[in-house]
Amino acid sequence: MKRILLMVFRNLWFVPWAWCKLCYRASHTDKYTEEEQYSFIRWIDLHANQGGNVKIDVHGSENIPAENGFIFFPNHQGLYDVLAIIEACPRPFSVVAKKEVGNIPFLREVFSCLKAFLLDREDVRQAMKVIIDVSKEVEKGRNYLIFPEGTRSKNGNKIGTFKGGSFKAATKAKCPIVPVALINSFVPFDRNTIRPVTVQVHFLKPLEYEDYKEMKTTEIAALVEKQIRETIDANVEE
Repeated sequence: MKRILLMVFRNLWFVPWAWCKLCYRASHTDKYTEEEQYSFIRWIDLHANQGGNVKIDVHGSENIPAENGFIFFPNHQGLYDVLAIIEACPRPFSVVAKKEVGNIPFLREVFSCLKAFLLDREDVRQAMKVIIDVSKEVEKGRNYLIFPEGTRSKNGNKIGTFKGGSFKAATKAKCPIVPVALINSFVPFDRNTIRPVTVQVHFLKPLEYEDYKEMKTTEIAALVEKQIRETIDANVEE
């Protein structure tokens, strides 16, 4: 909470206008292209990060596929995760998130602008429909982000178990899977501090469909989890 207040205070001249614009865009998504919406969100994100003493340290940008129609699979540390990846990634993407996020101001508007899918984990039928809809959109060239842990690890830089079902949208779309390792992304919003923090975003080498087409989703999950865990272990500062 302290860092959010710092972000607002240091951007006091900017916040009222930006908030009004964000709310308008969230309510009129069809008036803007995906690129326009994403560029606007990144612009707000950059101001917030600068005001909140948050630096994004990006690694592996060359691993972001040159062609659209891919899915990011990052570890899930906290509410700040998506905002870290937005600044790190110049390419538009949308998000699959749990429905509860739709009740959080600012994130609610951001996800609306991104035309994100909100998943009800208690409704199997709705969850399956989301998987099918996301796979169809990826086939058409949209990019997405899915958290394979399903929920925040709440354990700092230690990650939880990746769920095979999270990768069904990718296997249906036959698209590149891009593992993303986040380090210290839990600090900005989940720790009660305003000290400067550097959040590392590592885009790892994509798994192409040919790499995983013979694998079960549980095997894909285990492989991506292993790659992300090894990247975190190699780069985290004790």
